[in-house]
Amino acid sequence: MKKIEAIIKPFKLDEVKEALQEVGLQGITVTEAKGFGRQKGHTELYRGAEYVVDFLPKVKIEIVLQDDMVEQAVDAIQQSAKTGRIGDGKIFISGVEEVIRIRTGETGQEAI
Repeated sequence: MKKIEAIIKPFKLDEVKEALQEVGLQGITVTEAKGFGRQKGHTELYRGAEYVVDFLPKVKIEIVLQDDMVEQAVDAIQQSAKTGRIGDGKIFISGVEEVIRIRTGETGQEAI
């Protein structure tokens, strides 16, 4: 089993969700996040004063899935989240040792 964490632009969330549903993924977790990478924020003007916005709004998507679905999920995220501009985000893939469904006690693949 693998865990995919994707940091994307907020306005791309619906497109990514639909793309993941099309490849057959059922459950995702979405968290509002703030951060920066190479973008390093930007300056804005408010009431005549300039200030730096260090952290930009992002959305973090987390998915735990079977190994054989990883490539399809990553492709779906890449294609639907890409704008071609700086700040499109990142995808992290890591291994998951165990999954347990709290309600039923199911473990492993059945718990996903």
